[in-house]
Amino acid sequence: MRFGLVILPQYDWPEAGRLWRQAEDLGFDHAWTYDHLSWRGLAGERWHATVPTLTAAAMVTERIRLGTFVASPNFRHPVPFAKDAATLDQVSGGRLILGLGSGGTGFDAYVLGQSELTARERHERFREFTEALDALLRFERGSGEGISYSGDRYSAVAARMVGEPAQEPRMPFLMAANGPRAMRLAARHGSGWVTTGGAADSDAAWWVGLADLSARLDEALAAEGREPDEFDRVLSLDGDSRYSMTSVAAFEEAVGRARELGFTDVVAHRPREHGLYAGSEAVLEEVGSRLRGLR
Repeated sequence: MRFGLVILPQYDWPEAGRLWRQAEDLGFDHAWTYDHLSWRGLAGERWHATVPTLTAAAMVTERIRLGTFVASPNFRHPVPFAKDAATLDQVSGGRLILGLGSGGTGFDAYVLGQSELTARERHERFREFTEALDALLRFERGSGEGISYSGDRYSAVAARMVGEPAQEPRMPFLMAANGPRAMRLAARHGSGWVTTGGAADSDAAWWVGLADLSARLDEALAAEGREPDEFDRVLSLDGDSRYSMTSVAAFEEAVGRARELGFTDVVAHRPREHGLYAGSEAVLEEVGSRLRGLR
């Protein structure tokens, strides 16, 4: 089992640097921040940009993997984003995990004046976005041709990737997916799958739903000729009414249940002082002291 920590991009430097270093020092395997322009009920609060935050985090850490949780097509174009991701991978020494999702229907979906999309339209946009990123990040250097494509949502004319990811052929894609089409896309292009689980009216129902989602992922992997044991399964433990770090016991119980369902990784949110994910740094530190035993 591997362990991740989400650090919301709300902290100014150099305090933010302390938090990213702490995640590494405590023994977390990966650390993440959200890739949004703003988020839910926190829209009136400080919210820094994702790529600069992760670049700065890369400069103050050495081992921990860093990732977007998750980037989406809501406000990104694959050409500039591929360059951002490749540069970030270089700066971090090959530690980037690119979390990707279809994009929700919140603030990011409308702030640029976008029209409302159906679930199918969002998926098709996600497919095109993922395929373009994959092609750009795998681009064979020295060919001199550049990459051109024309889709329903995105186009490029002789796009060039001057510079390249440190990881070959590119950094891993961690794909957010709950529906069947998104799971097939994840199985085709991803190195792993991340889920927050489905909607449920109780914690018990949420865990039952996760078992069903995991079984459906197995079907998607089989359809794409992928081996389940070679595909990471990452569970975000927290939700609006569920927070894994309310206590060390709560965290350990959640880890145990995730392990039983075959998840390879779990991700929790760093405790905040108030509001969503409010908690104690002492709990975080105690969790960190127990990670070795939980593996």
